[in-house]
Order: sequence, then structure tokens, then C-alpha cells
Amino acid sequence: MVAQKGRDLLLKIDADGSGGFVTVAGLRARRLAFNAETVDVTDAESAGRWRELLAGAGVRRASLSGAGIFKDAASDTLIREVFFEGTIRDWQIVVPDFGTITGPFQLTGLTFSGEHNGEVTFEIALESAGALAFATL
Repeated sequence: MVAQKGRDLLLKIDADGSGGFVTVAGLRARRLAFNAETVDVTDAESAGRWRELLAGAGVRRASLSGAGIFKDAASDTLIREVFFEGTIRDWQIVVPDFGTITGPFQLTGLTFSGEHNGEVTFEIALESAGALAFATL
């Protein structure tokens, strides 16, 4: 992947559960991380006492965080409702020249902040809540 503008990474939510994704407005920073736990199967007969891992056995997960400003009341309301209802929704993360990750996420963190002489900003945190699909662009 070549150098790209950070603003091109998009975060979208299935607004009403029907598969119609809308962009979460006003994100200025975004971060997507994939993790996989390992399953250690090392025993007394492991060659050279090197650790051995069981392929494909660990739990995989994705975490996403973002920060920005709400640009309209609709996106503000939608994010707030999803958080307070504890709803697991399908989200899409579009990474230019890489692909699109789609699947269920739970909104696990929602923070609002603001300076006396500045705008109100928000931060969100999402955790995967099921199988994710990847499609190349």
C-alpha cells in the first residue's frame, strides 16, 4: 500500500439494519487494528524447546477508534442511540488501495469533549462482535 491521505479511510454504519451504509460524519482521526490470540501447544518434546503454536486456533478480533466532530444532527443522534441501546450493528471500514472490512461491531466507547474557545469533539471505540468479511477494492 502506497502513502495515502488519512481522510480517505472511511467509517460507515448500517443506519437502520437494512444494509444501507452511511458515513460517520466529521471523523478527523481513525485507527483500525486486527489481533489474533495464539494457542501455545509447546510440550516437553518440542524441538529445541522452541515454542509451538496451533495454527488457526486463536480468537481473532478487530478494534476501531475514531475522533472528530459531528457535522449534522442525524449522525450525532444515530451514534448516540447505537451506544445507549447497546446495539450491535454492521459497520464498514473502507481502506483505500486495500479493501473494505464489513461486519458486526459494538460501540464500546463514546466520549465528548470541548475547549472553552473551540468545538465539541467526540471519540468512539468499536470492537468486532462476529465474523468480518474482507473485499478488495
